[in-house]
Amino acid sequence: MEEEKRKKLKLTGKQLRAIGYPEGPVISIAMNLMQKYYKHESVDNALILLEKILKSPEDHKDDPELGFIAKQFLPPSENDKEGTPIELKESGIIFKIYGEEHIDDVAISQMQNASRLPIAVAGALMPDAHPGYGLPIGGVLATENAIIPYGVGVDIGCRMCLSIFDINPKELGERIPFYSRELNEATLFGTGRQFETFRDHEILSRKEFDEIEMLRSLKDRAAYQLGSSGSGNHFVEFGEVEITEKDPILNVAPGKYVGLLSHSGSRGLGATIANHYTKRAKEKIKLQGEAGNLAWLHLNEEEGIEYWLAMNLAGDYASANHHIIHAKIAKQLGRQPIRLVENHHNFAWKEIHQGRELIVHRKGATPAGKNVLGIIPGSMTAPGFIVLGRGDESSLNSASHGAGRQLSRSVALKSITQEKLNAKLEKHGVTLIGGGLDEAPFAYKDINEVMRSQENLIDIVGKFIPKIVKMDNSSPVRSRKRK
Repeated sequence: MEEEKRKKLKLTGKQLRAIGYPEGPVISIAMNLMQKYYKHESVDNALILLEKILKSPEDHKDDPELGFIAKQFLPPSENDKEGTPIELKESGIIFKIYGEEHIDDVAISQMQNASRLPIAVAGALMPDAHPGYGLPIGGVLATENAIIPYGVGVDIGCRMCLSIFDINPKELGERIPFYSRELNEATLFGTGRQFETFRDHEILSRKEFDEIEMLRSLKDRAAYQLGSSGSGNHFVEFGEVEITEKDPILNVAPGKYVGLLSHSGSRGLGATIANHYTKRAKEKIKLQGEAGNLAWLHLNEEEGIEYWLAMNLAGDYASANHHIIHAKIAKQLGRQPIRLVENHHNFAWKEIHQGRELIVHRKGATPAGKNVLGIIPGSMTAPGFIVLGRGDESSLNSASHGAGRQLSRSVALKSITQEKLNAKLEKHGVTLIGGGLDEAPFAYKDINEVMRSQENLIDIVGKFIPKIVKMDNSSPVRSRKRK
């Protein structure tokens, strides 16, 4: 009982600066390591220890827990400058592949490379998998005390967000101009796009923007992109939500509703973080050939701690983008959603597996822990699904993040015609605003086959049927069908 009453250590940057710590990453490193290894120590004793490290770093550089703090006050070694050559293991960890018959051989080969990393502990490949950089899209990899920036991906914290409104979905067909206008005015799409003015938001007050040097120059652009969406497969769309039976976790009565579904991530902020720390990882860890993009950072070293903090900031920034968009549209509709469901991918989580804390990378994979809600979209004409995780350990509590591409963008642009896309939209009664041929439904796998391949990982508790879809490359409405 006495142990339970002990308070956890909380340090501030101001306290560290008061004992002589310089402004910079070392403050975040020291705070995180002390709170991890000395979490029940008093503040006074913690500061005494930190002051000793500051004054005599050479005496503490080999400390297994706090040595990385000491090394911040010492010149870099030659090994640090040159990087460490690393060989992949002869044989990798065993990982389960879901829906292997639907997965490109290149994606499987990329996952096999990842399984041979010396830091790899467990993994899985989701049925929507396709080739990526580093980990394949749909790859799940657990490591110990190490994080792979390209195992997270460039669009850090990319998410799905669904608002369910108690509105008769027949309105979507009867008031297409109104709902289309709301999508057009709620956000903007495209690489590098930003607003002319920015709104104040609590995410912009996060201390990471001040404490991590590489983030300071990103704050202004992040402010002007707040509430915007990306390019490619990112979208904001209205559709019909179908709930056939009440689930106690989702807690929405059976019926049909209007749903607002969005998919986008952390914009330029996340991409810059990913590229910066991937470069640092590749300078420190030298892997040969295609495995080079799997370079990692340890979570008890400066760059690893910085990346972890920056990644979490980018994830929260991505969430803020969605919430701003959904709040704008809810205000225009004059309704508050009866339920909001969201989940993210392209992220890494600290989770307990095999009886120990591991870093679980889900690059294009949805968290599917026991009773965890999520959304798995299809395409601009195929249904998406509201799902409830089963907590399957062989998948590391994961599921697919969508249908997954079956055609690359270049192949899709060469093989799909505008006429073919228009006919598909007309058949499904979908109004498309923007959207290129590279995002046409034919470029994606059959979402129903993907869902069948992972039926042991999730339970379906609702369906989302797209009706009015807004994507990048905005243009006048291309196809309309009233129902």
